[in-house]
Amino acid sequence: MAASHDIDEPELLARIRRRDDGAWEEFIARYQGRLLAFATHRLGDAATAEDVVQETFLGFLLALPNYDSRTPLESFLFSIAAHKLIDALRRRGVRPRLMPALDDGSVAFDDRPARDRKASSLARSQERRVAQERVLGDALASLVQQWISRGEFERLKCIELLFVGGWSNKDAARQLGLSEQAVANHKSFVLQKLKDAAATARLRNVDWSALERT
Repeated sequence: MAASHDIDEPELLARIRRRDDGAWEEFIARYQGRLLAFATHRLGDAATAEDVVQETFLGFLLALPNYDSRTPLESFLFSIAAHKLIDALRRRGVRPRLMPALDDGSVAFDDRPARDRKASSLARSQERRVAQERVLGDALASLVQQWISRGEFERLKCIELLFVGGWSNKDAARQLGLSEQAVANHKSFVLQKLKDAAATARLRNVDWSALERT
């Protein structure tokens, strides 16, 4: 599907939240090429770069309920990509670090020795935020894999509506033919797992309000 850039970002995101497959395909078409070029340039490996891009899109979906529209969408997406890329590089034994985002929203790396780095408070704040998204995204992805392997599709559908679609407990219950208490139980279970992951990773000041709303 060819991307149509006539749809502005707020409308595109609203349609993605409504689980519009066409909007998701357009979103991928709009950003995939740039993300792939970014990852390939750094890794020099097309196959690994494609994996990073796929992980980036998954990370974006998982982080979407907490997306702050004051942050440019491209900067948000490339920040996720940068951290996925760092994970790939670390698996190779390379230890890069992020520099502050550039004016055009792109992300640079700093390979200098630690004593030469002077990270700004903005960069540290951005790293903390994306680190939170990565830890929670990885924890949720692990849960999803467990549910699929165990055939727990009710919980999977419920959490997709709540966390990805941003539905209320009441609307999700009506859509799935469940009681609101059953939906609340699913949400409570997953939130506790995410909070446990955050505690293990020693994440601080995580804002749970977007996920806890009913």
